[in-house]
Amino acid sequence: MIALKFCANLNFMFLEAGSFLDRYRAAKAAGFEAVEGPCPPPEVTPEALAAVLKETGLKQILLNIALGDQPEGKFGCAALPGWETEYVANLERTVEYAKALGCGKIHIMAGTPNGTPNAANDRTYLANLQAAAPILGRNNIVGVIEPICTYGVPGYYLSCYKKAVQMITDVGSPNVRLMFDVYHAQHIRGDITNGIRALAPYIGHVQIAQVPGRNEPSSDGELNFRYILHVLATEGRYTDGWVGCEYKPLAGTAQGLGWLRDFGYWQ
Repeated sequence: MIALKFCANLNFMFLEAGSFLDRYRAAKAAGFEAVEGPCPPPEVTPEALAAVLKETGLKQILLNIALGDQPEGKFGCAALPGWETEYVANLERTVEYAKALGCGKIHIMAGTPNGTPNAANDRTYLANLQAAAPILGRNNIVGVIEPICTYGVPGYYLSCYKKAVQMITDVGSPNVRLMFDVYHAQHIRGDITNGIRALAPYIGHVQIAQVPGRNEPSSDGELNFRYILHVLATEGRYTDGWVGCEYKPLAGTAQGLGWLRDFGYWQ
């Protein structure tokens, strides 16, 4: 049985707080002990972010890989031929932040190819993940890869769990694992309970949001999150029990946090 712990995703939550660093302060004030989210904008230094973590006592659980100079909407470049140099620079920048923050996970985003993904994208993605594995290992960081549904990011390279597992298997490193986002999993494959059981050996991080609106787990939708969270706690067997709240609050972020108390996770 895993004791589930919840981190606020600052790409979706507390946007009303104002500045990037003020999102951290708002998450702490609302009751969170940890956060996840995007690699900070260039004007926010590792030192500044480390200072706000020390100020608030928050833990940084996961960072998305830096996006560098990519065009808006590309969502990373790990699977894009010709972008290898940019990919390495983005990974190194994110590792720098992760080390400064004591953050143990980086989401390695694949990108959206021009046209249908092909064998060249497959080769590039695998080679880039293989190149990342020793860098991550030396720094005690886990890189996670995430299948993303077409409703979330149309044209995203990685939208299949079978392909994700094959990539993880081919890389063959404990430092490259799966991000299981329940919102995307429901859209892509459904059968969430059996998906958790089957994919548990590969999972390095979990995120949640209701389907189809991508709102609070307690909001109206297709999924019974009381049950899903129970399954994660009893059968997930993934690394550390952290669950990322990557959802769009229906109203103010803090006003929508009642589900954590109603479900028995917060007092």
